[in-house]
Amino acid sequence: MTRRLISTGSPFEKTAGYSRAVADGDFAFVSGTTGYDYTTMVLPADVTAQTQNCFKTIGAALKEAGFEMADIVRATYYITDAKDADVVFAVCGAHLGEIRPAATLLVVAGLYKPEMKIEIEVTAKRRTN
Repeated sequence: MTRRLISTGSPFEKTAGYSRAVADGDFAFVSGTTGYDYTTMVLPADVTAQTQNCFKTIGAALKEAGFEMADIVRATYYITDAKDADVVFAVCGAHLGEIRPAATLLVVAGLYKPEMKIEIEVTAKRRTN
């Protein structure tokens, strides 16, 4: 299998020179994904909706690359306010509770734009069984 570059069509990807995901063999690497709804380019104000949008975008990128959410083996969550952790964990648990990838949550001083509350990046490995 050859390396494939996956795009959401976000203008950020071309401007910053990155792909939403890169699939290479049995691995897919999904870039840090913020809470934009890429069909409307709207960023919801609340962290729950932003987190849901992150997973929607991640799921679509994985699917386009020929992977499933169940293939996720590693996740990193970046949040800008520690008070949001429980809300974020609830959404993450809803999407990844059965998958249970290795994961890290970091509280950071900020993301690219101040209205961004969360960014998620994942690595997936195609399951062989």
